[in-house]
Amino acid sequence: MNQQSVIVIGSGFGGLAAAARMRAKGYEVTILEARDQPGGRAGVFHREGHTFDAGPTVITAPHLFDELFELFGRDREDYYELMPVDPFYRVKFHDGTHFDYVDDEEKLLDQIAAFNPRDVDGYRKLAEHARDIFEIGYEQLVDESFAELGTMLRVIPDMIRLRNYKSVYGLVSDYIEDERLRRVFTFQPLLVGGNPFRVTSIYMLIHWLERKWGVHFAKGGTTAIVHGLTQLLEDEGVEIRYGTPVEEIEVDHQGRTTGVKTATGERLPASFVISNADPSYVYRDMIDSEHLTWNGSLRTRLTRQSMGLFVGYFGTDRQYDDIRHHEIILGERYRELLEDIFERKILADDFSLYLHRPTASDPSLAPEGGDTFYVLSPVPNNRSGIDWSTRGRPYFERILSKLEREHLPGLRDHLTTDFFVTPDYFETELRSVAGAGFGPEPRLSQSAWMRYHNVSEDVDGLYFVGAGTHPGAGLPGVVNSAKVVDNLIEPAPERLWRSGDTEYARAGE
Repeated sequence: MNQQSVIVIGSGFGGLAAAARMRAKGYEVTILEARDQPGGRAGVFHREGHTFDAGPTVITAPHLFDELFELFGRDREDYYELMPVDPFYRVKFHDGTHFDYVDDEEKLLDQIAAFNPRDVDGYRKLAEHARDIFEIGYEQLVDESFAELGTMLRVIPDMIRLRNYKSVYGLVSDYIEDERLRRVFTFQPLLVGGNPFRVTSIYMLIHWLERKWGVHFAKGGTTAIVHGLTQLLEDEGVEIRYGTPVEEIEVDHQGRTTGVKTATGERLPASFVISNADPSYVYRDMIDSEHLTWNGSLRTRLTRQSMGLFVGYFGTDRQYDDIRHHEIILGERYRELLEDIFERKILADDFSLYLHRPTASDPSLAPEGGDTFYVLSPVPNNRSGIDWSTRGRPYFERILSKLEREHLPGLRDHLTTDFFVTPDYFETELRSVAGAGFGPEPRLSQSAWMRYHNVSEDVDGLYFVGAGTHPGAGLPGVVNSAKVVDNLIEPAPERLWRSGDTEYARAGE
């Protein structure tokens, strides 16, 4: 490697986006991936003719991916196809009613009126408030580095004006009376690892983000986006090495990274390192403690990790056409269940579920005449001490029983394959501290400047992308974290660089 080389640790969406941006700046880029496939949490499982996305399935702000292809004058549509999802979500309640969150304000208001006519005007005001939060929290700050405290201080007046000191549930309750509707408009923080009763209302921006750009799905599954990006990177000369876990980020006596050492002892030098790994794991296990300040030692020990995830995958030899692409199945308890998960860290007898039926949009993900499913249940992270080796299968059986009884009649007679992952998978396979599904919990005290910074204070030349750093989890946050790092790194020194038969001018010239 030469003096313009960059190593990216991990090929999750943050790592892939960072690699693209660094390549576009003229650097020689190598991605080191511990697993045998790209994607990180966005991996894929194949079983009995079914294709299961392992992780993220909700695609919002698709232009963020388009931008990565446009860096090289390429068209995303040449790599994968996106399709809109309608409704965005069907939310089912324990009393048998449901609400379709759709991209049609008139239909949305009609449904709200059916639940509670007084909440129609309340929702209009709530949506305006969510748009105001989006315009500040997303449009102005999502790709802004919060490495300096002054950046945080400058936005405090806006946060106070927008009532971001309130929780998501608290803010929604100011506008909405009906408890079922409160749940419809507050479950979204769970998609990024946050308890809606405790995360800052700045996360109401998710509501407007979905209203603005819609919810989409990639034909072939989220894995199609992963492979589209890896193909782009390979086309542009980026090397991706699989089965190459990084054991140590090497640091010289001046406190600057010199590269990495892999699990096999191979040393790879680099001008700088961009980590898509969990920052808590990196500071705890991948950097010699002599190079760490309070940020990398005490902060890592004090960080509250997000909840864990239990994800079951199953296929059927029949189709369930009345099940929508995304369904949120809420139990009778809401606040109390979330307290069990996030605070008490106990495995409750009841649960709320996210049921994903991708074959509603793309039948090719299952054998002909069949369906592919993924069911996710938020659970405590591994600080709970739950022994998933003994409790995992019984928990999955309870979930399958509920689905068969209330949503998928005859399910067990039509199963063709089923398996599951627990927080143990996240902790061991994905190296996420405490088996957290989304890295640090996105409370106000762990957001913006108070979240792991995109540039390390401990090690010069070390940068972070992904769910654990600013702006946080969820695909828009993860992909935007690469934008933050892009803004922090100068283009490669050479004026021109070559990719294939094309010569590019250095960015900005």
